Amino acid sequence: MSECKCSDKTEEKRKFSLNCIYFYLTEGCNLKCRHCWIQPKYQGEGKQYPSLNFETFKSIIQQAKPLGLSSVKFTGGEPLIHPNISEMLDYVKEQDLRLVVETNGVAATPELCKKIKTCKNPFVSVSIDGSEADSHEWVRGVPGCFDKAIQGIKNLVEAGFRPQVIMSIMRHNKSQMEAVVRLAESLGAGSVKFNLVQPTARGEKMHESGETLTIEELLETGQWVENELSKTSKIKLYYSHPMAFRPFGRMFGDNGVGCGVCGIFGIIGVLGNGKYALCGIGETVPEFIFGDATVDSLKDVWENTKMLNDIREGLPKRLEGVCAECLMKNRCLGSCIAQNYYSNRNLWAPYWLCAQAYKRGLFPASRLMPKTTTKTLEYAK
Repeated sequence: MSECKCSDKTEEKRKFSLNCIYFYLTEGCNLKCRHCWIQPKYQGEGKQYPSLNFETFKSIIQQAKPLGLSSVKFTGGEPLIHPNISEMLDYVKEQDLRLVVETNGVAATPELCKKIKTCKNPFVSVSIDGSEADSHEWVRGVPGCFDKAIQGIKNLVEAGFRPQVIMSIMRHNKSQMEAVVRLAESLGAGSVKFNLVQPTARGEKMHESGETLTIEELLETGQWVENELSKTSKIKLYYSHPMAFRPFGRMFGDNGVGCGVCGIFGIIGVLGNGKYALCGIGETVPEFIFGDATVDSLKDVWENTKMLNDIREGLPKRLEGVCAECLMKNRCLGSCIAQNYYSNRNLWAPYWLCAQAYKRGLFPASRLMPKTTTKTLEYAK
């Protein structure tokens, strides 16, 4: 702590509320997705990999509530294959926490969908990577998973949801984007979100092999979604490129294409093995493991982990490269600190797409400060 020059009081460290916990419930997954940034082990018939202990799960929530916890996200692996998923849903409801579920839909049975619906203000997204089985299953790696995912969406709709469909865009399925929107509309979904394949873990291999879109293609596709495709659909469409590439009218309004920023100051992840982490990136980057829920106090981890405090104190002022020069940095916060560190082993490095777009002269000049810095040019090399 530093001494305030204008008074005798010592400046207190800023407190951050723990708003949401991302529970990566399972170390295994029932699919083998070629782009996955978590890369869980494939859990087929007869296989059972470790998953988060139910009692540990309850203990974490009890410790988190005094820190401000108001919501939880269930993700994976695949959260709906957790052996205690039904009891976990009951506990989330009992604790009056908002629930978000990210699922591949394969295990979204009518019973589970109805139970999720009883939780507080629940939101569910289902991954669909093609408008037909061949494309989806090429991405997801397991025959028959397309029909099961579609049935999962139908079960959610029957339970009263308008789930979000998430499609990860790659060279193999880009031509089916509009068809996926039409499929989502026909199923009763509420929105479609187009995700970019991140250069992490399996996704990194896809980038290296040319299976992902080029920067030029990604930017052109985003403009097409925002300026053309969104006008043809009655449901909301989201395209997950950084904020600097989004029109102001679509950035702050409610007119079809949404905008979301990772709430990095108010979240922590819990992995299937009970380790605390920044998020699922802890599966591939050991530096992002902050402790073990079976032995460490969550309050201590949340308030005293050096990397968490470095992030809180450093964003956005310590961002480097084009992110330091971007007018959106106070809202964007470097887009994804975890991804930036994975790629550069530097928390403050610029986001990969923005850095490459800048290098190619494709970064919007209207979103840059008038004068660039040496660091910007260094990262553009």
